[in-house]
Amino acid sequence: MVTVEGLTKWYGSQCAVDHISFTARPGEILGFLGPNGAGKSTTMKMVTAYLPQDAGKVTVSGFDTQLYAHETKSRIGYLPEHNPLYKDMYVREFLHFAAGIHRLPKTTSRINDIIEMTGLGKEQHKVIDALSKGYRQRVGLAQAMLHDPEVLILDEPTSGLDMNQLADIRSLIRELGRTKTVILSTHIMQEVQALCDRVVIINEGKLVADDPIGELQNRIKGENLVKVNFLETGFDTARIEKIKGVRKVEAKGISINIYSDAAYDVRPDVFRLCAAEHWVILEMNQEKLSVEYIFQKLTKHTHDA
Repeated sequence: MVTVEGLTKWYGSQCAVDHISFTARPGEILGFLGPNGAGKSTTMKMVTAYLPQDAGKVTVSGFDTQLYAHETKSRIGYLPEHNPLYKDMYVREFLHFAAGIHRLPKTTSRINDIIEMTGLGKEQHKVIDALSKGYRQRVGLAQAMLHDPEVLILDEPTSGLDMNQLADIRSLIRELGRTKTVILSTHIMQEVQALCDRVVIINEGKLVADDPIGELQNRIKGENLVKVNFLETGFDTARIEKIKGVRKVEAKGISINIYSDAAYDVRPDVFRLCAAEHWVILEMNQEKLSVEYIFQKLTKHTHDA
């Protein structure tokens, strides 16, 4: 388990992380989100004891990271955003090197297992510099998992993966999340919805959300989402926006998202307008607000500044 209490970091006169607190538990995948410059990477570096905090406390598996840095680092598998690899090494050679640092027993057997888990079998005898970005990312993930840590901290772990690789790594992370504490940072909101049990969002160094993924929608009060799929284009979003209660309409091809005041069910008026204008509706549903939309709402003033 990872416990963060009042964590704070200053860079000169700028407070990069401002007294944030949260807990990541075994058996759950925690999504750690925030816009660029929000303090995510700084927080992760403090949690992993690579950067000292100015105030607050982090404990990993019961150990204070500042008092017991060696013990905490041995329990953490860390994949940073900028995956640090020795590119002149072969894949298997690099993993043997990493295993030596951790003083692992039965090194060859463990490396074989990790290579199979991360799908590196066909690439294991290649020089890392010759690998695609996706396979380099797999090597970084293999290195983070090699010593079977209790806690995995993954910063953009699926960066550079193609769709097939993405499915494999998602499945692996989901499986690891059954027994380990996993903190996952990503800018891909679909990744959050697909993998995470809980979401922590920070903005300008401050905590703005800490909720189970299913309850995150409650952060945005008084707003509904209606999704409409049309047979073809030709509908007029400007006219739909004039319907009472509608706040905003987003068009995506032959689909639209209608954001409206919760006090109004806009579906009957939308249907009547579309019928009058002969805009053929294939489907219309009221849905939960997406993680992406909630993220934008909670961090919006950063972009407006």
